[in-house]
Amino acid sequence: MNDLASTFSLDYSRDGFVYPVDILTPAEAKVLRDDLEAGEAALADDPAKRALLRGYPARLLPSYYDLVNHPKMIAAAKAVLGPDVMVWGSGHFIKEANTTSYVSWHQDLTYWGLDKAEEVTLWVALSPATVASGCMRFIPGTHREQIVPHTDKFADDNLLTRGQELAVEVNEADAVDVVLQPGQASVHHGHLFHASGPNTTNDRRIGAAIRYIVPSMKARSGPETEMFLVAGEDRYGHFTLVDGPKERMAEADFARVAADNERRSAILFDGAEQVRAPRQ
Repeated sequence: MNDLASTFSLDYSRDGFVYPVDILTPAEAKVLRDDLEAGEAALADDPAKRALLRGYPARLLPSYYDLVNHPKMIAAAKAVLGPDVMVWGSGHFIKEANTTSYVSWHQDLTYWGLDKAEEVTLWVALSPATVASGCMRFIPGTHREQIVPHTDKFADDNLLTRGQELAVEVNEADAVDVVLQPGQASVHHGHLFHASGPNTTNDRRIGAAIRYIVPSMKARSGPETEMFLVAGEDRYGHFTLVDGPKERMAEADFARVAADNERRSAILFDGAEQVRAPRQ
């Protein structure tokens, strides 16, 4: 990772993204996938908890808490954000095998209720992210845009919360296919235009999206919003700092995550004409 800072200063500042970044070995990525899928199986009869597990894995699985604190993850986040880093969220984008699920062209920070753009996403592949399986596609340089208008579509197959789509023209001829192998990550800016297509393969396409921010940011959901501090210090107190899970899928952790999810959902759906239940 010694060359990471120079890579970010060139590629990231120019394009708004960097990939691939080697984070885990394929075997380590499989351990995470196995842990997630074991949790999904255990919660097969509890769709609400299963949705929380997929949406907040680092709050419920020690293995994912280790991921958000992985030295290579922290090094990449610090290369963009500086020495003080918090985890705003961790969640999955899962496309089941041979399905039509997709992600429309959008900017991440559109509906998050954060006051600045000092955020970076590390998207870690836990299964192959290929063109056939619906890897992400980035439009280089669009991170220099401010938030542009979006339209809420609420399409059934759209994995985004509100099915939001950019209401401006996107030149897809400029798109870069972000192909990743298990254990590799892409790093992208919260204003970058990006999307992904359906999964036409016989395996699930699983990615863990870890969102890092600086402590000086504020959220409309207020200081009750719960975060991890993973590097440096928090001199602002804009969020509630929490510890990682001490045990796997503890009932107390589910209860606390459910309350935090309610606060975040109020922001994510602010102004929407409808509210969609979390993906289960």
